[in-house]
Amino acid sequence: MTTSIRPNSLQAWLLAARPKTLSGAAVPVLIGCALAQATGHFAWTPALLCLGFAFGMQIDANFINDLFDYLKGSDGEDRLGPERACAQGWITPRAMKRGIFLTTALSCLCGLGLLAYGGAGLILLGALCVLFAFLYTAGPYPLAYHGWGDMLVLIFFGFVPVGGTYYVMAHDWNPAVVIAALACGLVVDTLLMINNYRDREQDARNGKRTLIVRCGDRIGGVLYLLPGLLALLLCLFLGRYGYLWAALLPWIYLPFHLFSWRKMLRIGHGKALNRILGETSRNMLLFAVLLSLGFLLS
Repeated sequence: MTTSIRPNSLQAWLLAARPKTLSGAAVPVLIGCALAQATGHFAWTPALLCLGFAFGMQIDANFINDLFDYLKGSDGEDRLGPERACAQGWITPRAMKRGIFLTTALSCLCGLGLLAYGGAGLILLGALCVLFAFLYTAGPYPLAYHGWGDMLVLIFFGFVPVGGTYYVMAHDWNPAVVIAALACGLVVDTLLMINNYRDREQDARNGKRTLIVRCGDRIGGVLYLLPGLLALLLCLFLGRYGYLWAALLPWIYLPFHLFSWRKMLRIGHGKALNRILGETSRNMLLFAVLLSLGFLLS
């Protein structure tokens, strides 16, 4: 246990929020905003509300995962990823429950602000976001423990935030939105893939049947590569809808993705894979900036 951090202190909460993960929440909103700007529908207020909701739900999910993985005994001394607040004693389970309630409430307030732009149908969408944030690691059938994590990333880091951000400004969906949302979800999924690749042995011991645990080491390594490649292939279809730069610019991402993949395979095991996690986050941001810039230039 790290003794220099006072339990339930501001520093403890900041660590539990895992601010480095917020890039995963920002990326889909950025892409949705760029597409809205490209079609002449961008507006600052709904964009900021979407960003606030995305940030809030990401922090909320981090708190929920922290608490329920701790209660399930998954965060033991053999953990390879960043330290968790409850497991380290930085935040008590009772305090974490209060933190989850507060972040859920604040996220919902941002969501309520979006009703003026997207209509009452957003209530159901917001409720599903909150529900699945809990179902990911909580309940009798935690989805992350049964290999559903990658599908949830495609939905809640792809279709929901990219499509939702665009919809509240443009009140429309079109094939370009679907392509951009799926490509974004695939690239964000590379973050989950490297996490699960790093933790595959610990996850197997803890009964966490991720896709990589189910498929094994060799296929697991390929599963990190494939989402990035598929995202780039999808971007090519954007050229059919007048977004030529959005079809081409994201390919600058390819050598970075390949380099991280090769390095991941060379490292293979242990905490050294956390370096690939940082590189993957950087690559994801690069892809989002390139795709967004492509929409703006088109």
